[in-house]
Amino acid sequence: MLFNITRMLNFKNTLLIVLSTLFLNCSPKKMENLNVLFISVDDLNDWVGVLNGHHQAITPNLDKLFTTGGVYFSNAHSAQPVCAASRAAILSGKHPINSGWYSNTSKMATNYDEVMKDHDMLPEYLKNNGYDTFAVGKVFHSGESDFKEHTNDYWSEFAPHFWNNMEESVKKTGRGYRGYMFYPFPKDGGQLVRAYGEDTINNYYRERNRFYSLCGGPLSDSEIPEGGMYDEQIANWAIDKLKSKRANPFFMAVGFIRPHVPYTAPQKYFDLYDRDSLWIPTVPEDEMKDIPLFGKAIAYGWTPKGDWEDVREVEGFRRDLVHSYLACLSFVDGQIGKVINALNNSEYKDNTIIVLWSDHGQHLGEKRHYRKQALWEEATKSVLYFKTPNSDTSGESKEPVSLLDIYPTLVDLLGESNIEALDGKSLKPQIDNPDQIVNNPALSVWEYKNYAVRSKNWRYIHYRDGSEELYDHTKDPEEYNNLANLPEYKKVVEEHKKWLPKTEALPVGSKEWTGGKYDRLIEEWERDSIPVWLN
Repeated sequence: MLFNITRMLNFKNTLLIVLSTLFLNCSPKKMENLNVLFISVDDLNDWVGVLNGHHQAITPNLDKLFTTGGVYFSNAHSAQPVCAASRAAILSGKHPINSGWYSNTSKMATNYDEVMKDHDMLPEYLKNNGYDTFAVGKVFHSGESDFKEHTNDYWSEFAPHFWNNMEESVKKTGRGYRGYMFYPFPKDGGQLVRAYGEDTINNYYRERNRFYSLCGGPLSDSEIPEGGMYDEQIANWAIDKLKSKRANPFFMAVGFIRPHVPYTAPQKYFDLYDRDSLWIPTVPEDEMKDIPLFGKAIAYGWTPKGDWEDVREVEGFRRDLVHSYLACLSFVDGQIGKVINALNNSEYKDNTIIVLWSDHGQHLGEKRHYRKQALWEEATKSVLYFKTPNSDTSGESKEPVSLLDIYPTLVDLLGESNIEALDGKSLKPQIDNPDQIVNNPALSVWEYKNYAVRSKNWRYIHYRDGSEELYDHTKDPEEYNNLANLPEYKKVVEEHKKWLPKTEALPVGSKEWTGGKYDRLIEEWERDSIPVWLN
């Protein structure tokens, strides 16, 4: 009997060992001690060579990166198409509809503890899990942090603000523009300063509406800061860090500033393009005919006469903007290439995850709009790319995804457990298999209660006054024809309405919604008249 019991115990122990081995072999392999290179690019739309947004775009480094391993998501969209709110959503993992962080506002700090009560910001989470965390450039909207009292919780080390020591000659070019990281401006202030005149800018607009940042042009060597363009200094700081030996894994956030306005870059990047032969996005004469009044208010922009009208009145201005944006794109592509090359030449080449993203897109005249801050494709569509070491998977995922998915994806790739407080989902299944089909549309919001739902083939827009837009991307990728009010598309509209949120947080700092600038602009138009160019 004892013999039988012993045999039974031995058999039981052996079975447990076998089952444990099988379980371990079948469970996901934990990616311990992997480094993360986390590159962000400001206001980068899909005018990247491989993404085919503009067929003349010269971006050899991004093209090489996207096509030699890793997965790029060609249908990625921001949660909120404006810098501070998009970045806060990405790094917190919380959608604006749940945080109330809808726009570029210092008020976000007032409910920080409530929004972040159940989890950490992404760099803070990694730092608390043994990572050395580094930041340089524009990671949050203001740089390394939008929440000063929490900055040291996020980062082991962060770079100085190179723009704080700009030369007086550089500072003068901005005519009082407060976003110093975006300097230099063109020496004469740019196209709108020339159009309106220095006195008009200084006496009527400088303090309340610095619209003149919508400009661009080449910089001579004497117009560039002594240490180089700020993106060059950002790249150099990151490269130096990649040369350092360290005991702990690292998370390095590198935030490039261009192609944010003003669209200035060294002359040689403008020389890459023949200005007169550049393709300019087509804008039909009747572009705005089927756009609801609320959409027209968004398209209006920031300049005194409306962006489209002010650009139209300056000869060659639109072509200048396209040329300047492309030059800035090629410039920042060069800086990204330097950092990627430094990684590939470092000891960290084979144990580093690369994540590259833009905070949202950018209009260059489509829908008669020259900003992000809208719900059309050009504004919400972003660049997103993941590359994991020791993986042969590469290619393009065409499924709609949200930039909110970055945080949970990275946590998943590092082998950590799911964080329930995050609003996004892991993209690891698509990284493992880019052809995987996922029926999960991306939800974008602009300001309060204005939404875009982007499914694989459709874009549905719902404004807070109840007006709607619907576009079929299989036939109309430029979004020229609004189908929302056609009876044959009622079912498609209703299907997309299901993805609208049932509840929405009020904008942080608000106790009730009393309307915004678009509501006031529409009221003004109803009293007077709508600008002719918006009809």
